[in-house]
Amino acid sequence: MTERTIPNAATLRGWRKSSHSDNNAGDCLEVLDDHPTGIPVRDSKNPQGPAVIVPAPAWSSFVTALKDGPVADRT
Repeated sequence: MTERTIPNAATLRGWRKSSHSDNNAGDCLEVLDDHPTGIPVRDSKNPQGPAVIVPAPAWSSFVTALKDGPVADRT
């Protein structure tokens, strides 16, 4: 079975924050591109904490849904 978490996300390099993120210690996720088993996602305020690995197709669907906006807005 493929691992779905990384216990210490700081062991990986190349994390990026959303372009919508600010530097005021708000809630923010970071993602890591080009990981062999999916898209690792971590809390930017806890870089040594765990990361969850999201399968690439699920991540793509998630990002598309965010870009499209709430379902109620799609008429």
